[in-house]
Amino acid sequence: MRVVEIGNAFGLENLNLGEREPADPGPGEVTVRIHAASLNYRDLMMVRGLYNPRQKLPLIPCSDGAGEVVAVGDGVSRFRKGDRVAGIFAQKWLAGPGDSKVARFTLGGPLDGTLAEQMNFHEDGLVSIPDHLTFDQAATLPCAAVTAWHALVAHGQIKAGDSVLVLGTGGVSLFALQLAQASGARVVVTSSQDDKLERARRLGAWQTINYRTTPDWPKQVYELTNGEGVDHVVEVGGAGTLSKSVDAAGIGGRVSVIGVLSGTAAEIDVRRLLMRGIQLRGVFVGSRSMFEDMNRAISQHRIEPVVDNVFPLEDTREAFEHMAQGRHFGKIVIRVS
Repeated sequence: MRVVEIGNAFGLENLNLGEREPADPGPGEVTVRIHAASLNYRDLMMVRGLYNPRQKLPLIPCSDGAGEVVAVGDGVSRFRKGDRVAGIFAQKWLAGPGDSKVARFTLGGPLDGTLAEQMNFHEDGLVSIPDHLTFDQAATLPCAAVTAWHALVAHGQIKAGDSVLVLGTGGVSLFALQLAQASGARVVVTSSQDDKLERARRLGAWQTINYRTTPDWPKQVYELTNGEGVDHVVEVGGAGTLSKSVDAAGIGGRVSVIGVLSGTAAEIDVRRLLMRGIQLRGVFVGSRSMFEDMNRAISQHRIEPVVDNVFPLEDTREAFEHMAQGRHFGKIVIRVS
């Protein structure tokens, strides 16, 4: 079977198309023909050696993928041949708050990921995908969508009438926009590009802010919300935006820290957290239970993920370069088989 793997050294130049021998499913395992995978910023960091410099190589990258069950091992009861499925990011995190072992069993590092034409999963590490989605669309769900769901629904307990601030127009941010809108919330979207803001408005954004032309965007958020601030912030920027995200939150607001696009160390005025009762929480994707809950909501509301571009497996390096350029709107997909 064809795979893409990071060879004996990190770097985009070391992403190579190769072959590995497929294995039959063992007891409790399911073999999935991967039709599509999608990229997350974590995958780019992994390939570059920035996410975990001690990661053992070679490694098949990417955490997100969707496909079709082609074989089942002894004792499998959750799935049968022909089922449409996606792998969960943290293969051992089935429900509840998770534990210290969660990060040791994640796809795309340290475990091999989804840029392979065929993969074996334990049946517990898979979910069924919504019927109305293509494999390309379903491949975008495991990390970005579940992260947005975890932040806004599982933890944030979002409700109709809430206000939400999402930073940028990448995968997590657009899923947050779509899920928040389905919940009856009002969403403010930031970006440095007016064309992306216009597309966000067409997706249902209530208000948009160009953070380059409006550098004091927390003040603008307060003006838009009649001096109240927002109830939820989906913070994907990291060190460069975290303090401003806290400033944009209202009394009792929740700031979900998800990304590190602009760095990993930031100073925050702790007085603001105390005086306004702001909740600051890191979000590390989510459990299988969250994924299944989210899929029911996606099916009910007929939500369709935003796919920016689709690349063939042979052009995986170009797909990663497209992500590195930061011009995408939504998710980047790789057609695996």
